[in-house]
Amino acid sequence: MMKCIYKDPNAAIDARLKDLISQMSLAEKIGQMTQIERTVATPSAIKNLSIGSILSVGGSGPFENAESADWAAMVDSFQKAALESRLGIPVLYGTDAVHGNNNVYGATIFPHNVGLGATRDADLIRRIGAATALEVRACGIHYTFAPCIAVCRDPRWGRCYESFGEDPHIVKMMTSMVTGLQGQPPEGHPVGHPFLAGRENVVACAKHFVGDGGTKNGINEGDTVSSYDELEKLHMAPFFDCISRGVCTIMASYSSWNGTKLHDSHFLLTEILKNKLGFKGFIISDSEGLDRLSSPHGSNYQQSVLSAINAGIDLVMVPFRFELFIGDLMHLVEAGKIAMKRIDDAVERILRVKFASGLFEHPFSDRSLLGTVRCEQHKELAREAVRKSLVLLKNGKDPKKPFLPLDRNAKTIFVAGRHADDLGYQCGGWTMTWEGKSGRITTGNTILDAIREVVGNETEVIYDENPSAGTITDKEYSFAIVVVGEGPYVEFGGDSTDLTIHFNGAELISMVAEQIPTLAILISGRPLFLEPQLLDKTEALVSAWLPGSEGGRGIVDVIFGDHEFQGRLPLTWFKNVEQLPMHVEDNDSYDPLFPIGFGLTSKNELLM
Repeated sequence: MMKCIYKDPNAAIDARLKDLISQMSLAEKIGQMTQIERTVATPSAIKNLSIGSILSVGGSGPFENAESADWAAMVDSFQKAALESRLGIPVLYGTDAVHGNNNVYGATIFPHNVGLGATRDADLIRRIGAATALEVRACGIHYTFAPCIAVCRDPRWGRCYESFGEDPHIVKMMTSMVTGLQGQPPEGHPVGHPFLAGRENVVACAKHFVGDGGTKNGINEGDTVSSYDELEKLHMAPFFDCISRGVCTIMASYSSWNGTKLHDSHFLLTEILKNKLGFKGFIISDSEGLDRLSSPHGSNYQQSVLSAINAGIDLVMVPFRFELFIGDLMHLVEAGKIAMKRIDDAVERILRVKFASGLFEHPFSDRSLLGTVRCEQHKELAREAVRKSLVLLKNGKDPKKPFLPLDRNAKTIFVAGRHADDLGYQCGGWTMTWEGKSGRITTGNTILDAIREVVGNETEVIYDENPSAGTITDKEYSFAIVVVGEGPYVEFGGDSTDLTIHFNGAELISMVAEQIPTLAILISGRPLFLEPQLLDKTEALVSAWLPGSEGGRGIVDVIFGDHEFQGRLPLTWFKNVEQLPMHVEDNDSYDPLFPIGFGLTSKNELLM
């Protein structure tokens, strides 16, 4: 009986690739190029079509509040079907674990990227990547669509919080996330080739290639208008670092560059990314990225398939209409409109990642990792990240008399604002559901929880989510903590032309601060509009970004003085939206409320 070289873990990857591809039919190759949503992934479809990858779209899981063990059982059931296919090629299961394993109940939810960018701590980000990888692998999942390395040039963009900042140097620093997720390639590892260290790591995905953070007016999925040199300098630079770190996959952007959609750009996907930069992993489309190539959405689909595959897309996140995709791609190849060479290139890239990641040797979940999920070490890591991300913007009406740190033994503390006791708002979008939602959506601690934990035994904490002027004046308070910000949102749902604080948050701060010395805490995915009189009324102002499940304790650690403020703005804080977009290199026209890099210590020293 002929030995299957592709099943031999000791054989060279190139030999395994050559052997397996030589045995594959066109239908099996196209199946490997297809990623489908778990709700349509029947055992027969997986087995008979040789489906290459399955994903959970945002919020899609086994059932509501499913925990890691439930996810592992589900993923293993899909894998069992894949291994029963003719060639037994395992599926690669993908998820949007973009700030921890955020789709899974009980996972550690880390601060969103905008907060991590405020830390300027590359090693912290690497450790967060490693912790996230463990919790993702505990679910049996092999692949995360992270990190987002967009350079956000306009906070009006609804995905601003998914970016580490507006400066490519900050974003480049944070590409250490790739090393945390995948592991450190050994010395001599060929540049551009995918790498995965072992079963405690996950396949990463640098996204979105390229320029999604630079669209005109910050419109999601809009058009980035620039020269190639500017695109390379501002938006492509972090991808160079990810490729040097062995990133396995790169996701194409929904957006356009000078009017050409990235999913349709042979120049950027093939000539630049694959040929010039030497990327040997696979390029994945974004969800329904091919559908967006035609108007109305999803029309003229066969032409969209033709354009995207010939442009250089290797794995297509269909994710629902997979029979149509497979049929159209089959027809296009048989008609000679897509060359077999292009199909073989795509399949080789996909299988290279599967071989490099050890998927053939270890296709099933490792239940021994379940103990890592929201373990004490990961909770403490998330808490550290929150502490380091907090940016102190103001401390005392008189800078010589700092208001912070607060006295935990004060007689009476007034806490207001719905964000003070809402874990969902604290986590933001991409948490349990696509959009995110309000309430105790997972395990964690709110700011109010943490305040009550840390104050002295004689201290009274009074919470009123939405107080009136009358309720404030009927008691004497030592100070107030008002927590306001944005409600959860994702993508186009977060595009904003005014960037105001949601739920009348500015009015709440103003009303409370007129009566009580007030610390205002902003929970948001970006800088928001702050009226000058609002700043004048508050004693102190902290930007806490979207701090995640351990946000409460991390914030309280700093505002009560157990730890010092360390965060610096990853984005320019504008005075009014009419100034946008605005960047430090604008020189004479740069007139921010707070410049990028701004941040104070509790002693009102400027962080450097």
